[in-house]
Amino acid sequence: MSDRLEILTRSTAQLGLALSDAQHDTLLRYLDMILKWNKVYNLTSLRDPAEALTHHLIDSLAAVPPLLRHLDGRQDAKLLDVGSGAGLPGVVFAICCPQLQVRCVDTVGKKAAFVQQAALELKLPNLRGVHARVESLTEKFDVVSARAFASLVDFTTWSVGALAGQGVWLAMKAKHPDAEIAALPASVEVFHVEQLSVPGLDAERCIIWMRTKNTVA
Repeated sequence: MSDRLEILTRSTAQLGLALSDAQHDTLLRYLDMILKWNKVYNLTSLRDPAEALTHHLIDSLAAVPPLLRHLDGRQDAKLLDVGSGAGLPGVVFAICCPQLQVRCVDTVGKKAAFVQQAALELKLPNLRGVHARVESLTEKFDVVSARAFASLVDFTTWSVGALAGQGVWLAMKAKHPDAEIAALPASVEVFHVEQLSVPGLDAERCIIWMRTKNTVA
């Protein structure tokens, strides 16, 4: 077993994720794609493979168990990852949750094209890259996610039109964003702040779960 695969499998086990050998392999192939494309398209600022494994792949994987708990076995759910960049965490969600339809939207064409290429090369029929502004989308999604994308106010304001009636926002953040939460409008409710522990990463991480006010859980 390669060092990378050993670190990845140990990390997914620590996170309580029961992934197949094929899924682990697909995750590493995806990481290789990011590093390869990065040389030309500047998808991410991280260039070191070991750092990218921890700070990108495993960091994104930490959000998968909370997402699965929220989905609670649903087989028809749709997720929109906003400002997805290289597809983090959207592509990771698509690999780990084949039952989930994932769309990764980005205003930068080369980043949306990369996600499309990843869907093709990694054989992920549940994944699609979308080159657009999130405000222009008319499709509705059960979960709208973002990782290090924008302030909570901007994220929810720009993407509220894409949120289904009973949908939720999943915002991955570093430290608990007290000021951002305080700035949210009355129409947005934070119903859970979930602390994440990322294997191999000594840093604070959390998910801010939100929904529009008066939505029944």
